[in-house]
Amino acid sequence: PRLTLALETLEPLVLDASQTAQLAELAPVVEGKPDVTRIETIELRRLAREYRLQRIVFETAAKVFDEMREDWTGCREVLLVQLVLLTERFLRSDKIVIEPRVFGTDDLKRRLLLTLNMTKVVRHLWQAIRFENTQRFVPVFDRDHPIRSTGDMATWHTGKPCGHTERSHINQCVYDSAWEATAAHTLDHSDLVDAWVKNDHLGFEVFYVHAGVVRKYWPDYLIRLANGTMLVLEVKGREREEDRTKRQYMEEWCEAVSEHGGFGHWTCAVSRQPGAIQDILAEKARSSGRIQRGKHLGGSRQAHVGQG
Repeated sequence: PRLTLALETLEPLVLDASQTAQLAELAPVVEGKPDVTRIETIELRRLAREYRLQRIVFETAAKVFDEMREDWTGCREVLLVQLVLLTERFLRSDKIVIEPRVFGTDDLKRRLLLTLNMTKVVRHLWQAIRFENTQRFVPVFDRDHPIRSTGDMATWHTGKPCGHTERSHINQCVYDSAWEATAAHTLDHSDLVDAWVKNDHLGFEVFYVHAGVVRKYWPDYLIRLANGTMLVLEVKGREREEDRTKRQYMEEWCEAVSEHGGFGHWTCAVSRQPGAIQDILAEKARSSGRIQRGKHLGGSRQAHVGQG
């Protein structure tokens, strides 16, 4: 197979020089303990002088290769050659934004930041290649509980503040913040919402990979809109790099479940401020989707997406 990478649609990677250490202190170890009286400061710029761009290209491509080779069914040499070419295009493009700008215009400083942030570069590039070149999505269901519903949730007790609901299949919604209370009130009083539930004690989780570790993501709300579309809503303020990874996997999960055909049309969104929920509901209500309506708000538990 031939890999592709559309740089024009690729989300930029921002590397902040102020968040990257450029000095390191080393001390010799004597009898298992560092000798602090002989600390030597190492300027990491020397590292950049040793790492030419071509070396950075090959090392980045090699790390992406390690991430992909297990799922690659073709010739591995062909995979590595393609990754080298794609990596070189990415590293030479304007899709790597370096702040402050003076670091981006200086070749030595640019190579220094690329070298010291190679893990971020690899993760960003691997995700971009993986999402763009996936041929089809296949839901993988939990063997013990492949399908879960709000009707399966047992009674539980909490000391947190909560409020009564009308459109939710759970009679009380727990408020972990004032923002969540506002969101619950909006969902409960919107004519665009047929049913909703807070993802609390439901077991609705999506697997994702961040920093080489498989983790679980629990979105905030599951919403069935009046047009039948299932909306997974996350209430989030400041977004971190890991949050962007969660969003990518959530979008992939929704596409996989929608393609399955047995659970209707699914979509997802993130609300970054309390007032944005109304706009999100209106936007998603205009999209088409059909599901078979039932008594409970159903969903897939522990369903992750495999690359086909």
